[in-house]
Amino acid sequence: MALLPDRQSDTAASWFRDHPDIDFVARDRGASYIEAASKGAPQAIQVADRWHLVENASAAFLDVVRQHIRAIRDFLASREIDPSVLTKAERRQWDGFQRRQEMTDAVLELTRKGIAIKQIVRRLGLARLTVRRIVRGGGTDMFRTRISSLEPHLATLDAQWRDGCRNGAELWRRLRDQGFMGSRRVVAEWTARRRLDETSGLDKRPRKLLSARQIARLLTIDRDQIPQEQAYNMLQIEQGVPALIAARDLVDRFHAMIRNRKPEDLDPWIAAAKESALASFATGIASDRDAVQAALKQPWSNGQTEGQITKLKLVKRQMYGRAKLDLLEARLIGAA
Repeated sequence: MALLPDRQSDTAASWFRDHPDIDFVARDRGASYIEAASKGAPQAIQVADRWHLVENASAAFLDVVRQHIRAIRDFLASREIDPSVLTKAERRQWDGFQRRQEMTDAVLELTRKGIAIKQIVRRLGLARLTVRRIVRGGGTDMFRTRISSLEPHLATLDAQWRDGCRNGAELWRRLRDQGFMGSRRVVAEWTARRRLDETSGLDKRPRKLLSARQIARLLTIDRDQIPQEQAYNMLQIEQGVPALIAARDLVDRFHAMIRNRKPEDLDPWIAAAKESALASFATGIASDRDAVQAALKQPWSNGQTEGQITKLKLVKRQMYGRAKLDLLEARLIGAA
C-alpha cells in the first residue's frame, strides 16, 4: 500500500511506472485516474469500480429528475389519471372509485334539486347511511382504505400517540382495557402507517413540495411500500412524464446488469440509453466501455481501497488535518 501526496494524474502515473508488474487497476470513473492508469500502466487492465458505477447511474437519474422538475410539479397539480399505469390492485380500487363517483354524482344531483334523503334512498336503491355520508361530503376518496375496527378508537389512539406512546403492543393493551376487541396486528399496522407518514413528512403543515432527490427516491420504490398520498403523486408523475419513467427503467436495467454480472447486456443497454434522457451518462459509459466490461467480468473492485480511505480520513481528523505526509504514512501504513 502506498500513500501519494496528491491526486494529480502525473503523480499517480509516475508511481505506476515504478511498479511495472501491475496487471489490474481498479478505479472509479474520474478522468484523472483514467489518464494516470493509461499513461503509467498501459499493460494493465483497467476495471471500473462496480459500486461507483451504480452510484453514477443513480446520480444520472437524479439529474434527469432535476431537468424535468417543472413538468413534474405541473402534473402533481393535476387530478386526471390514466388507468393503464395502475397496478392490478390499484386498478381494482380505481374501478371501485369510478362506480362510487357515479353514485356520488347521482346523489348530489338529486340533493341539489332539493330531494330529501328518504326519497333518494328509494330512487337509487342505496342504503340510508351511504346517502347520508355522501350528502355530508364523504365517499370521494380515490384510493380509500376499508373501514377498520379501529374507527371508533382512532381519537384515543391519536391522543395516546401524541402523549408519546409509540409502541404498537402497548397501544393495543390500552385499547383492550377500553373494550377494543380487535387483534394486536390491527394496531401494529396502524402504528406502522402512522410512523411512516410522520417520517415522510405528510403530517406536517404547511406541506412542502417534494425535492428532486425525494422524487428520485420515491420513483425507485414500489408504490405499495410508501404512504398513500406519495404513491398517488408518483402515479401522477409516471403518467405525465414518460421520459422520466423510461430513464428509471434504464437505470434499473443498469443496476441489474452490474449486480448480476452480465457483460453481454452492456452494448444493448448503451444503445437504448443513448436514445433516452440518460444519453449523457450512456456516452460516458461508452467512452469507458472496456473498463466497464472488465467490471462485469473481473472480481476486482475498490472495496479495500475505500476502506483504507475511510481510515485515512479518520487519522487526519484525529490530528486536526495538520499532519504531514510522512506522519500520515507512519500512522496509516506503519513506521518503516
